[in-house]
Amino acid sequence: MPPDWDADSPELIRNIVQLLESIEQDALQRNPPTVEATRRWQSEIMQGLEADAPKYVGAFRGEAGLEDVQVHVDWTFGVAAHAVAGALSVFERRLQLVVSHLDRLIAPGTEPNSDQASVVIDLCAWAHAEWVRIHPFANGNGRTARLWANSLALRYGLPPFLNVRPRPGSDYEIACAKAMQGDWEPTVDVFHQLLEDFLSGSYDEPDGL
Repeated sequence: MPPDWDADSPELIRNIVQLLESIEQDALQRNPPTVEATRRWQSEIMQGLEADAPKYVGAFRGEAGLEDVQVHVDWTFGVAAHAVAGALSVFERRLQLVVSHLDRLIAPGTEPNSDQASVVIDLCAWAHAEWVRIHPFANGNGRTARLWANSLALRYGLPPFLNVRPRPGSDYEIACAKAMQGDWEPTVDVFHQLLEDFLSGSYDEPDGL
């Protein structure tokens, strides 16, 4: 029987490592960030794993078969299923607008200065928090949100500072709870600290990630 999708199995770790390699290539080539790419990420993460239901793999809430699927963290609900497509469209449009500006500001292959790095981390935090707020998938929203952050960091010469699995610690969980309520600023503080920890060598990185 395949491992459960939420278990820290060797299969899950293998999927994440392979996906991060693909995401890094896309980031270095500066391919446009799209919501459809994230659909692929979620499918590849779930490969060989036992999802709650097969229809949840590679599909956003509100699509065929998922019209009435709702999700929540504790007692805070994600965007209603019927509103997910619209929220994702706004997310993609805003993200591409900022990325287009940063692409002109930070040349490929160059290391951002401290001010530019701060702007990049702010963008990582916003994209992550907004993805968490929308919660577009039935399963795997946290993982894909963390992949968004790492993808954007890699695009602009920063390291993939955010664990995909296991999740970062308690401050991260608190920031995610705030993000579900539409407040992304706590994620900014957490991400700046996580990057600092990563660069200082005090980051507890799991093997292979």
